[in-house]
Order: sequence, then C-alpha cells, then structure tokens
Amino acid sequence: MSSIKLFESKKIRSVWNDEEQKWYFSVADVVEALTDSPNATDYIKKMRKRDDELSKGWGQIVTPLELETSGGKQKINCASVEGLFRIIQSIPSPKAEPFKRWLAKVGYEQLEEIENPELASKRIREIYRAKGYSDEWIEKRIRGIAVRDELTDEWKKRGVKEQIEFAILTSEISKATFGLTPSEYKAVKNLPGKGENLRDHMNDLELIFTMLGEASTTEITKKADAKGFVENKTAAKKGGKIAGDAREALEKVTGKRVVSKENYLQLTEKKKRKLK
Repeated sequence: MSSIKLFESKKIRSVWNDEEQKWYFSVADVVEALTDSPNATDYIKKMRKRDDELSKGWGQIVTPLELETSGGKQKINCASVEGLFRIIQSIPSPKAEPFKRWLAKVGYEQLEEIENPELASKRIREIYRAKGYSDEWIEKRIRGIAVRDELTDEWKKRGVKEQIEFAILTSEISKATFGLTPSEYKAVKNLPGKGENLRDHMNDLELIFTMLGEASTTEITKKADAKGFVENKTAAKKGGKIAGDAREALEKVTGKRVVSKENYLQLTEKKKRKLK
C-alpha cells in the first residue's frame, strides 16, 4: 500500500511496510523538500561524503522499496521516520525543524493507529476508495488484514522468524488453498514486479478463500499448540487444505474457477475505457 504525503507543497512518496507496520518515505523526495536541490541524488552523495558515520550506517537506515515513478514502479531508497531523523541531522536547512515536526506528527499518527485500530482502518479505507475500489471489496480486504494480523501474531508468539519463515508459511497456505504459490499467483494475474500486493488484485471470492485458509491455520495452530517453524508449517498445510477443499467443492458445483486472471490494473483500465 502506497500513498503521497504532503510537506508544505512538496510531494513525499511513501509506502506502508506490512511486516514492520510502519511507513517508509522516499529519501530523495525528503532531501528535495528540505534543500530545494535540483538534483537530490547528487546532494545525497555529497552528504554521505561529508558524514562518514551516516555513510557507514546507510545500509541500516535506508531500504530500497518499490514506488511510483514517471517510468512506472521502481525500487527507490526509502527510510522510516527514525531513519529520516538521522538523515536530517546531516542536512543544514532552515526547513529541517518544520520537517521534524511534520515527521513527529506522522509518527504520532502511527502510534494512534496502534492504540486505536479503528483509525488505521479508516485511513486504509480512504486510500483504497481514492484508488477506485468498491466499499464492498474494501470491507473484505480490511477483514482479511485483521485475519492475517491474528495469524502472524500467533507465529511470532510461537517462535516463527519474521520475513523469511513468514513467507514460506504463507506460501504453504497459498499452495494448499489455490494450488499456487504467491509468486505463481502473481504470474497468473500478470502483475509487474514485487511492489504489487497480490491481495490488492484479488476479487471477492479470492479474498474470502485467502481468509479461510489463514483463519483455519490460526485455529489449527492454537489447537495443536504448534511451536517453531516445522510444527507451524504442518499447521499451515492443514489450514490451507481446508480452504482448498472448500474451493474445489465450489468450483465443482459452479463449473467456474475461483482463481481469476484479472487484476486491479486491468479492471481500472476497463473502467477508463467505459468512461471515454
């Protein structure tokens, strides 16, 4: 999920990191906003030469993430609120202090969302509506996020390592539910690059069976009191199979596949053609 945030009249591209539950911002956009530099890339290079400590820790502060550019989605160096505070220390700009207050406000909103999930849901709804999704689809997507969060919370408590092992277990659920890994599923939908969230391109039934697979896995994990990666992998396969069996039963009755080749990009293009 990505969006544009405004500092004064400057656009700051941002992207939400699901795993870390925080916003990341384009470093180049921030530098441009603070310095009015015509070439943010050159400014960043010179800044790193001036500040050895910043340069040494650059790999920990900055993360390449996919953002919209004039040439489509590309990997752009991004940083979290904490990372940006460190970068700003190396920018001698009169705009630094107002920007710090702006960042503090963004950080405060994140804390608000953690303490009050309804605020987070409201903001997510606004982003999806702005992209043209229907309210009915948005409600399913929001519910799916809640189901996913409950499952990943269980994984964390049971010693599953985030990112790599989370991705493997998610793949096992997807294979058992749809007969496809997430990467294979993306290929079916012809989704470009890693920046596209597969679930943002699912139709109602795809979202429902995704939820069923993950909710079933959560319940099985709790019942079995699964510990560690191996036991949780077994639970993931079982949970996904429950959803997979239900999917196959529906397909047998309707004669229609649940997995659709259509994606959100194609659907929005169709809407544009109809409006012309």
